[in-house]
Amino acid sequence: MLEKTFSPSSYEDKFYQAWESEGLMAAGSRAKAVPYTIMMPPPNITGSLHMGHAFTFTLQDILIRFYRLQGRDVLWQPGTDHASISTQMVVERQLEQKNLSRHDLGREKFLEKVWEWKAESGGMITHQLRRLGASPDWSRERFTMDEGLSAAVRHVFVELYRQGLIYRDKRLVNWDPKLQTAISDIEVETIPIQGSMYYFKYPLESRPGEFITIATSRPETVFGDVAVAVHPEDERYQHLIGEKLRHPLTHELIPVVGDLHADPEKFTGAVKITPAHDFNDFEVGRRHNLPLINILDKQACLNENVPESYRGLDRLVARKKVVEEMEAGGFFEKEEAALIPTPHGEKSGVIIEPWLLDQWYVDAATLAKPALKAVEQGKTKFVPRHWENTYFEWLRNIQPWCISRQLWWGHRIPVWYGPDGKPFVAISEDEAQKDATHFYKKEVSLTQDEDVLDTWFSSALWPFSTLGWPKETPELKRYYPTDVLITGHDIIFFWVARMMMMGLHFTGDVPFKTVYINALVRDEKGQKMSKTKGNVVDPLILMNEYGADALRFTLAALAAPGRDVKFAKSHVEGYRNFATKLWNAARFAEMNGCAFNPAFSPSALTVPINQWIVSEISSLSHDIKEELEQYKFNEAAHLLYHFIWGTFCDWYLEFCKPKFANEGPEKTETQQTVAWVLDHLLRILHPFMPFITEALWENLHPEAGLLLGETWPETLKKVYPDARDDINWLIQVISEVRSIRSEMNIPPAVHLTLSFYDAGPHTHRRLRDYEDLLLRLARLAHVKAFTEPLSADEAKGAVQAVIQEATLLIPLTGAIDIEVEKERLQKELKKALQEMEGIEKKLSNKDFMSRAPEDVVETQQKRLEDAGLAKVKLEQALGRLGA
Repeated sequence: MLEKTFSPSSYEDKFYQAWESEGLMAAGSRAKAVPYTIMMPPPNITGSLHMGHAFTFTLQDILIRFYRLQGRDVLWQPGTDHASISTQMVVERQLEQKNLSRHDLGREKFLEKVWEWKAESGGMITHQLRRLGASPDWSRERFTMDEGLSAAVRHVFVELYRQGLIYRDKRLVNWDPKLQTAISDIEVETIPIQGSMYYFKYPLESRPGEFITIATSRPETVFGDVAVAVHPEDERYQHLIGEKLRHPLTHELIPVVGDLHADPEKFTGAVKITPAHDFNDFEVGRRHNLPLINILDKQACLNENVPESYRGLDRLVARKKVVEEMEAGGFFEKEEAALIPTPHGEKSGVIIEPWLLDQWYVDAATLAKPALKAVEQGKTKFVPRHWENTYFEWLRNIQPWCISRQLWWGHRIPVWYGPDGKPFVAISEDEAQKDATHFYKKEVSLTQDEDVLDTWFSSALWPFSTLGWPKETPELKRYYPTDVLITGHDIIFFWVARMMMMGLHFTGDVPFKTVYINALVRDEKGQKMSKTKGNVVDPLILMNEYGADALRFTLAALAAPGRDVKFAKSHVEGYRNFATKLWNAARFAEMNGCAFNPAFSPSALTVPINQWIVSEISSLSHDIKEELEQYKFNEAAHLLYHFIWGTFCDWYLEFCKPKFANEGPEKTETQQTVAWVLDHLLRILHPFMPFITEALWENLHPEAGLLLGETWPETLKKVYPDARDDINWLIQVISEVRSIRSEMNIPPAVHLTLSFYDAGPHTHRRLRDYEDLLLRLARLAHVKAFTEPLSADEAKGAVQAVIQEATLLIPLTGAIDIEVEKERLQKELKKALQEMEGIEKKLSNKDFMSRAPEDVVETQQKRLEDAGLAKVKLEQALGRLGA
């Protein structure tokens, strides 16, 4: 017997353990089935489940459970990422508490500490994924630094180097002075900071008394200036291109160059060029063959390439000193307050410096060509499709990929240097030693490169390295290429594009056939969730309060393609109520003797309500399958919600009550139909709400196996079109009567009289067949049908509606005071019109629209929409009363 209420905590851990222990999540048990593969985007080992994780992993799990029910050989490949910077920071913070640094321990001892931390704390997020109900094949769990994946990383590095696609170069990187490593663009957060633009005058050498004035937000970098650029078509400066300027502080001569980088409409139109400390300037420097002067050290203090009085100064201290010296020399023109977009390290929080450094690079432009072609030719499709444009934009403008990081935790670069600095690139130190001995004709001491690889380098190999590549494994042959990747738009370039490049280069095939880009989960006002705003929603707290199923269904219902999710706690509460509704329906069925009969045949039914419901659920099964195959998670969730809450609970079970009250074959058929329908509903709902469906399945099928190992319901070969038409007509009539009751404020205790005019043979028959249900569910005293049309006299004091060929009539005399009701409705209509007018004025006010936050505007638009709907309903009600 089912408990009175569904308590998620009583079932979630129990069933998850059962799924794992019985091996139902494992791939490979259906050798003859068509494989279906999703590669789990590996969360960081430092991570804790946040709402973005919950969203993407819920969508992935829905697909995995759906295709598992479809009989496919499903592999959802799990694993975690070593997350170089984040993990190293965690362990370094622990050392700081003991007044130690990693340098005190040395590299080897420090790495031992990291591995110890990983063993103790690195698996937290995988336990949280289990809490969510995620069902990957945990027996195949991988880690980006396990030996198999590390071998793949080394193999790829060596191969790309030998092919000339990995090389060493001196270029600008995003340098984090606190972490003292290069970081990727995705780890840089640009924050507007209140600062200043400083205007300095650079004297023209051949024109005494003349200057070119430049504006800069970073005076401390003037010592790296090697030119001033102007637009070639800027008439103010055209004639000065090729002239020399005398640097105000270093007194060096620097040229005036013509370059499209200079914007005539920004500030003075002239821009100082500092190639070693600005990414745009670096490109200008390359175009004009300008020197590179690095004026900062790794702590972002000024170095030996500046005047002695500035050496060792912090960049911000040097900024103030430069301004003072410019002012003292007469080269300072003015200072203007400005909001300066300033790059910060996402992890460290400090200002990032573009810094010139010898680093290892991948020739991304060469690898990008096949990756572009594959999407252009449709070998890999994006859903929604417009994200292809983002992919194309990145790859068509791709720069060399900096892959070295100045960290200790990560894949150490497989390069060893000889006594003269010659690099030997090899799979192992032994191989490098052999190559060096052959080259030098004697044994020499080698030193391995200190740097590690960018985390995205190993992540780029994830779809095939996890399957055993570079070995030709059975898993690689069976599950690659994968079916779909589900991820966020922010890593289309950093991860998706790089997996495409590496997959095509090393396997000859795309890594996935479809890329589904899930939306960003925002708060209920549409604001991005952040700790600083205090609007972060913790999925673990929600699951503790409402259960994993309610959270999962909420996320699926909100997953409209191409639209960010506005998430509110009230949504989860609403879908918890939905779970309760289903639980109560199953209890009602159990209390009325609805037991599953394996011999039940849905094609041999005689009772119309049963014929109707099996036809409806057959359509539901087909429609949900179609929606999920097209990644329309929200449409599938809405179909399920309305079917279970409305069609099954509110209509079908209500229709069943009279059948349960009377013994006989109709009762038996209805009991068995209810159980059969519940069986099918649990199968269809299972991908969305796995725990409650598993609990109800166990109660419905106490001797059967777990629902996770079952199959998707087949579409019925025989449906009952006449029964569907009849019952849908009955629902339409009852709904119309209920709507009239609500509009006219008719008390529930008042039983109305319902008449049909112009009624054809079908309406007469249906009234005979379903009169009892109609009287009970529409709360009617009498129901009549006439073949004659409605006369004007009969229509007085009554409301009308049209149902198919017939006119429905409900006399209101005695039920309500019609004049009082008209007055009430007219007052409400006036109020709705006034509200609409006020909101429309506000929304047409340009000043309001320019100042109001986006969420305030959306709230006003929603109020206007609601008031408009209320107006339509009130006008309809007044129209029914002849007003």
